Amino acid sequence: MTDMKALRRQLLAAGIGLLVGLTTTACSSDTEPQPGDAGAPVSVKTAQVTMSDLGVTFEAGGVVQARTTAVMTARIVAPVQEVRVAPGDRVRAGQVLVVLDGRDLGAQARSARAGAQAAVQGATASAADQRAAQAALVLARATHNRIATLHAKRSATPQELDEATGALSAAEERAAGATARAQQAASGVERAQADSEAAGATESYTRVTAPFDGVVTEKLVEPGNMAAPGMPLVRVEDTRGFRLDVHVDESRIGQIAPGASVPVLLDSGTGAATTVAGTVSEVARAVDADARAFLVKIALPDTADLRSGMFGRARFTGASRRALAVPAGAIVRRGQVTSVFVVDKGVARLRLVNVTDTEVLAGLSEGETVVVDPAAGVVDGRRVSGGGR
Repeated sequence: MTDMKALRRQLLAAGIGLLVGLTTTACSSDTEPQPGDAGAPVSVKTAQVTMSDLGVTFEAGGVVQARTTAVMTARIVAPVQEVRVAPGDRVRAGQVLVVLDGRDLGAQARSARAGAQAAVQGATASAADQRAAQAALVLARATHNRIATLHAKRSATPQELDEATGALSAAEERAAGATARAQQAASGVERAQADSEAAGATESYTRVTAPFDGVVTEKLVEPGNMAAPGMPLVRVEDTRGFRLDVHVDESRIGQIAPGASVPVLLDSGTGAATTVAGTVSEVARAVDADARAFLVKIALPDTADLRSGMFGRARFTGASRRALAVPAGAIVRRGQVTSVFVVDKGVARLRLVNVTDTEVLAGLSEGETVVVDPAAGVVDGRRVSGGGR
């Protein structure tokens, strides 16, 4: 019995010793530093961290919209008879979008046209009367002259002269009256034609047309609705050009000028941002009293990916200032972690840094050497060799 207990104690001690040995071996293998500089030095490009003149950048966000947008509204009171387009439809200039019930306006237009035709006919008759009165006047003058000559030769009686004189005066009055009636008829024709054109224009308001080539973005009315003057019916956008409208603080508006090139970051909605080159097309002359900011319009290039409603951020560059800078190619970004490889006595050392664009906020000092565009073989502790850029 005693031998069995002794054997058990020996076996337990041996197991504990073996376990301790394995643990020690594992721990030593995990904590033992691995040489990162094994092998030949990796050839790299290097640059020094220096003080440079950096432009102060700031961003302003806004919404993309078409350069030209038109909201088609009603100009008369009439029921909506037909809506011929839907959102997304491409339309041509002059294409009918909405039809209003204008039967009464059509009747008024036809009546006005008939009145204009009657006025023209009346003017024609008045012109004929005027010509007849002028002819009678010419005859009366000739008769009066002949009688007056005969009376001077005592070949005509005074009564005949008096009768010729009276006939001439009557002819002159009739000619004057005919001329006045002809002028009145001509004015009536102009008035009737103006009324006809006005009635025709009012009738045309029953057909709402597209002012330019574009895309219907919104339908604001349905058949059966009662339209009224100023009531929106359809919204149309000219897709041949887009712009980004942003508001810039009044303290920075002096750094923005029309015609300046501005990079614009566009959010496609899928999480990926696209950068395009925009141009400042307009800077508002008045400040928004509530926001204390100016409206800046930025023209965007024509691309198939643009559409209204996209969010964009314009990046403006202000006055330059002296700051510690590092080449953009030296910055290594992995998620939210930003680092660089610093060359220390021929060995690459990974160092965490705090940067904004290329400006160094913390982690580096002036004169230090960093690796530019590090290759995949460059890791912390790896020996490197290379020169300046």
